[in-house]
Amino acid sequence: MGIKVAKFGGTSLANAAQFAKVIDIVRGDEDRRYVVPSAPGKRHSDDDKVTDLLLHCHRVQGNEEELKSVFGYICSRFQEIIDGLGLTLDLSDTFGEIYRRMASGASLDYCASRGEYLSGRILAHALGYEFVDPAEHIFFTMRGAFDPDATHLSLAKRLKRCPRAVIPGFYGAYQDGRIKTFSRGGSDVTGSIVARAVQA
Repeated sequence: MGIKVAKFGGTSLANAAQFAKVIDIVRGDEDRRYVVPSAPGKRHSDDDKVTDLLLHCHRVQGNEEELKSVFGYICSRFQEIIDGLGLTLDLSDTFGEIYRRMASGASLDYCASRGEYLSGRILAHALGYEFVDPAEHIFFTMRGAFDPDATHLSLAKRLKRCPRAVIPGFYGAYQDGRIKTFSRGGSDVTGSIVARAVQA
């Protein structure tokens, strides 16, 4: 039928069982060649969304003990997904780099975006798809406005060389490389950007 872009929200990626369902959905249709994931959402009514936990990390950056505790909990959630899917993926160096940047005063947008980033890394590995970081292809002006022309030019060129890919939702980057997020729910915007780039 043609190329399809599949976007999955946080509830669809809340734990390993939900990830497994997403993997089956993508593999169930050969046309689903590009996947846009959100950060893991709530596993149950009393649970926290990973993005909310990451925002909390930003608020407590000056408190090393609390930052280490909350970020450690976030890492354990992602590790549970990796283990539950039976993957050999080792993200310990990535977790360490994110923590170091947070402890050094990383921006709110950087902190908020890491849930999608980590979901994307895991999903790409599980599917055997290429991981494409939107920070390298979805652009914002220095005033914070989305730049559709520069984005389309870069992303279309990149994905033309990439028959199947996972592109995390919710964020891109300023012209100087700093992470910039869309508003909450912005993974839907990323899905439409990717769909335009690949003429889905």
